[in-house]
Amino acid sequence: MSLITICLLAWAALAVIMAGAWALQRALRNAGWVDAIWTFGLGAVGIAAAFAAGPSGRTIAVLLGLWSLRLGAHITARSRGAPEDARYAALRQSWGTGYEPRMFGFLQIQAAAAALLIIPVALAATAPWPPTPLALAGLAVALLGLAVEALSDSQLRTFRRKAGHGQVCDTGLWSRSRHPNYVGEFLFWVGLALFALPAAFGWAALIGPAFMYWLLVHVSGIPPLEAAMLASRGEAYAAYQRRVPAFFPSFTPPAPQPR
Repeated sequence: MSLITICLLAWAALAVIMAGAWALQRALRNAGWVDAIWTFGLGAVGIAAAFAAGPSGRTIAVLLGLWSLRLGAHITARSRGAPEDARYAALRQSWGTGYEPRMFGFLQIQAAAAALLIIPVALAATAPWPPTPLALAGLAVALLGLAVEALSDSQLRTFRRKAGHGQVCDTGLWSRSRHPNYVGEFLFWVGLALFALPAAFGWAALIGPAFMYWLLVHVSGIPPLEAAMLASRGEAYAAYQRRVPAFFPSFTPPAPQPR
């Protein structure tokens, strides 16, 4: 099966999955669950694409499975019993009576975005086996990304259990970057692209980290999240913005802050 066929079939499957996500959020009146469905859906379709694509398919399937299970479980735990995610609540309010049809289109855009990420997954699966030194370096970077993302989420959960209302997490990895979990996500896709580079047309896998960086830093990640944090935390978050970089971490010792 050609890579083009694999990617088109993946897109069709993801479109069906996200149509189901739309139906579920409509029934629950809570769109917070669609992020978990997107993550598990991309993981399942990506695993199938990896097995169909080539000699490294088993390794890439395991890697993508780890990514999907960890992130999907984190989003599920965060969403269970919680009010609707602030981003989707804002869309519900701003779109008014046109919310449902516009949400359907929005989720189909998310399906297309996930299909785009199938490209680096499938290309990495076509990389030669046993892996080259470059591919092994990519595997190490992807695993580092998973570790950074998991540690960031764990540190944030611990902070939220102990902190008072209105406080901003600025400890651990969060003292080096305002969004270390996003940095870990970016590193995962960088690693996948590096794994794919020895394959024919492997350079095209760079679309994965480039697209993820654009989404996280300029579209659906940092901008709406920081707007919500400024609205809820005010000057405390503004001060955090002034002293900690938004994405790429600072490795200079952070200045002590008054408490």
